[in-house]
Amino acid sequence: MGVLGIGIMGSAIAANLVKAGFQVIGYDPLPAARAALESAGGLAVSTPEHAIREARCLILCLPSEAALCEVSRQIAAAGRDGLIVAETSTLPIPAKQQAADLLSARGITLLDTPLSGTGAQAVTRDLVVYASGDAAAVEAMKEVFDGFARVTYNIGAFGNGMRMKLMANLLVAIHNISTAEALLMGQRMGIDMDLAVQVLADGAGGSRMLQVRGPAMAAGTWDEATMKVSIWQKDMKLIAAALADANVPAPLFSACIPVYNAAMGMGHGESDTAAVYDVLEKMSALKR
Repeated sequence: MGVLGIGIMGSAIAANLVKAGFQVIGYDPLPAARAALESAGGLAVSTPEHAIREARCLILCLPSEAALCEVSRQIAAAGRDGLIVAETSTLPIPAKQQAADLLSARGITLLDTPLSGTGAQAVTRDLVVYASGDAAAVEAMKEVFDGFARVTYNIGAFGNGMRMKLMANLLVAIHNISTAEALLMGQRMGIDMDLAVQVLADGAGGSRMLQVRGPAMAAGTWDEATMKVSIWQKDMKLIAAALADANVPAPLFSACIPVYNAAMGMGHGESDTAAVYDVLEKMSALKR
């Protein structure tokens, strides 16, 4: 199995594939990421072309449209007729479609397969695959997806995976900030923060973001990112564009935007998005 991009998500995917019994070959431009793959039992290579040549299928975990454009050209140049490529990144549908068309001309199938879940969830194999594209290729990749994800849904036509992912991320954007609001409220009222996370997660107001990011907010620790605020800004822009295209009013999502922007302005670009708690805490003008 080839994994191109072994950062926060890709490294966890690769490690779980190794645990599931797959031989994994991976590439990342960062030496530390390649070293981590070797430590997990995979084979790290110094060029993406090496992984593209050797892998029986590829998983892409990329940070940008530019990266997808470059990698898709490299895959096309390899001329691997029959190769299946699963593109897991959160990127614009037109960019993915352009890559799919380029690869299709070389007999290569690109699937749009974004993932629902944080980096922490990826470590514990608690990811959901939103698979879209060629149905036979999705079925052929099912065993691979099972190696790093909890469940796979076939969403249908190419691009529907990203559409579902944007819907999911809209909810994540809101739930993340509502978690911070509730926990800050509890702190100000003298409620034990760890107890609040446990109790709220077990009730009607619970959410996956409360479970995943609540503990970090309670502890005030967001330096170890499972989703960097800077990368999340890309996702926020994609959601906003999709809402505008669909002519959908989204007052709650719109209210979230300045909070994430403030996190960037406060120097939290490399922090986990749990850092929105720090934004609200400082807005309250009170110290812990």
